[in-house]
Amino acid sequence: MSNAPHLRISLDKLVFFGYHGLYAEEKKLGNNYIVDVIIDFTPKQSNIHNLEQTIDYVNVYSIIKKWMAIPTPLLETLVGNMVDDILNTEILAKKVMVKITKLHLPIDEFEGTASVSLEKSRD
Repeated sequence: MSNAPHLRISLDKLVFFGYHGLYAEEKKLGNNYIVDVIIDFTPKQSNIHNLEQTIDYVNVYSIIKKWMAIPTPLLETLVGNMVDDILNTEILAKKVMVKITKLHLPIDEFEGTASVSLEKSRD
């Protein structure tokens, strides 16, 4: 049994405005989105003293911000791009989950939100 600590870094309720969607109205008017990110990792040592020993959440935020600025028809594509990008750049990450919530849907009489999430583990 390993005594290595398992840590989780979360970026919660990141707010973005973007032009994602399939419909002309979404592409023209844009929408508000909330993004949540969870990254699980096992550091090589139990006491962390520098950035190289952990997940750089500033880098993770810049990845999310980059993808949210690129108009994309499907949120499924966006979460996939974000998860893959985080796994490719944060070498300590073992598992990444990204959830995007669209706050206003172009559906008559619809009240609520819609979310797409993807969780992927490193092989």
